Amino acid sequence: MQLVFASGAPWATPGFEQLERPVARLVEAFGDRVAFTRFVLPSEPQGSWATYYQTWAEVMRPGAARLFELAHPWATLASSTIDMPTFSKWGPELKAGVGGGGELVLCGVATDCCLLATALAASDDGVHVRVVSDAAAGATAEAHRSALFVLQGFAPQILVTTVAEELERLAGPSRP
Repeated sequence: MQLVFASGAPWATPGFEQLERPVARLVEAFGDRVAFTRFVLPSEPQGSWATYYQTWAEVMRPGAARLFELAHPWATLASSTIDMPTFSKWGPELKAGVGGGGELVLCGVATDCCLLATALAASDDGVHVRVVSDAAAGATAEAHRSALFVLQGFAPQILVTTVAEELERLAGPSRP
């Protein structure tokens, strides 16, 4: 949920602005268990990242670092932020927050990039992953749908859910 994905930014993601409400509902429900992750620029891109940043040179220009800050309202609400210069945000910090054999619920952008990479890495590490489809967006609507289709192929390790399903699950069984 970074400025670089907002309308008019270099990596503008269609639907980014419409994610505020569904993401806010999840943030409220999960409370202090929420960690925001940020894709950040490496100090010196190496290997395939050097080629990547040749393609996206505009994000490496002086002053562009501000684009990698969290967008409003997340900048003031984030109690925990994990920064990594890779598509996957699965690493020691996120793993510590999930705990051994735990569960990771993902939302945000971009479904076809960071969410996909993080979901696959976490599930490979034995974590149950839930990707909230209506609280996520891809580089295009088709890329979003395609990523969700791919992720569904990893069930039961990775489940594609909705905000309503997550809120119901968190509320527990309903009583008659």
